[in-house]
Amino acid sequence: MTIQLYCFGESGNAYKAALTLELAGLEWEPVWVDFFNGATRRPDLLALNPMGEVPVMVDGEVTLSQSGVIQDYVSSKTGKFGGQSAAERREVLRWMFWDNHKMSGQAGALRFLMNFLPEEKRPTEAIGWLSGRVHAALKTLEAALGDRDWLVGDRPTCADLACCGYLFYPEPFGFDRPAWPAIDAWLDRIAALPGWKPPYDLMPGSPADRA
Repeated sequence: MTIQLYCFGESGNAYKAALTLELAGLEWEPVWVDFFNGATRRPDLLALNPMGEVPVMVDGEVTLSQSGVIQDYVSSKTGKFGGQSAAERREVLRWMFWDNHKMSGQAGALRFLMNFLPEEKRPTEAIGWLSGRVHAALKTLEAALGDRDWLVGDRPTCADLACCGYLFYPEPFGFDRPAWPAIDAWLDRIAALPGWKPPYDLMPGSPADRA
């Protein structure tokens, strides 16, 4: 049975789930959610995820929301991207939790405010505060990657596929790849993995579609 992933191209959290499904080699298909017109608040989607968010994954009788949970499910189902020991698995989870709170949680909001709100409605103070938070997170990630190829162990894991979630998007949000050489090289390694695709090639929906 084909796995369905409810998603939209602009969502970095959906991209983490979609990329993990794709690189794990599972049969899946995206189901576009018209987020910018309020689709996540429709009764049919709230029935799938009362939190009113994407991504949502449906695999037969299993329905899951939250990108990290979906990534963990894919890893458990396929035996891929989960770490090679109990200690590595804990380290993978540590980075995924860090990403949710420190990286994606800040970068996603900053990117939204800087690109998807009308210019006259963009809150200058909030953008400034979030920019500082994203910069601090990038410093942590750059330091972690300074002497290794992957965040955990000697191969890619869900830690990498989580922490890269917003860093492949073209919209400006204060992330200048050349300024972060270790992150830049790491993103190149991820992009070289068989099956990798950028967000707008992997999922339907993009700013160009709404222009």
